[in-house]
Amino acid sequence: MSQPSDAKPKPEKPRLPPGQRLTQDFPVLDLGIQPPIDPKDWRLTVSGLVDNPIDWGWQDFQDQPHETFITDIHCVTTWSRYDNTWQGVSGKHFLSVVKPQAAAKHMVFHSHDGYTTNVPIEAFADDEVIIAHTWNGEPISRAHGGPIRPIIPKLYLWKSAKWVKHITFLDKDAPGFWEVRGYHNEADPWKEERYG
Repeated sequence: MSQPSDAKPKPEKPRLPPGQRLTQDFPVLDLGIQPPIDPKDWRLTVSGLVDNPIDWGWQDFQDQPHETFITDIHCVTTWSRYDNTWQGVSGKHFLSVVKPQAAAKHMVFHSHDGYTTNVPIEAFADDEVIIAHTWNGEPISRAHGGPIRPIIPKLYLWKSAKWVKHITFLDKDAPGFWEVRGYHNEADPWKEERYG
């Protein structure tokens, strides 16, 4: 069905979310611990409401199909960085491997530094989500959560947990470290969902 000739095109969403400033840097924010994780010792386990609870070592991860995504990232501390090139395993492929059950609605990421954060499965299933091992052509550094970290670019960066070691699939929400300390549960940068 064609639009009436006087219909105005829908405005595009701005690239820079409200309240953000653009930077060329990649600031480092964490809980004060940057755990050293050698890829040969790295493991990722999955439990909860999935049909295939995995236990991957580094080679298992490398054996998956890899993709490259270029995305912007947005931190709750008001910086944004454009055109980050990530390589790794797409969120969609990861979900196709672990096979969440129908009752599963949320994922909780558990990190080596004790950090946790919660994400709806539908947010992790987005087109640009990746479990990345490479940023801008280099392995993700320890300071930035290497050897792997999920990147969920349409949410504030605290939802893209560093040093992930375990993911739990649940039928209900389970707010994580920052969410129980006053951060917004959904974390949409374009709605400025910084604090609850």
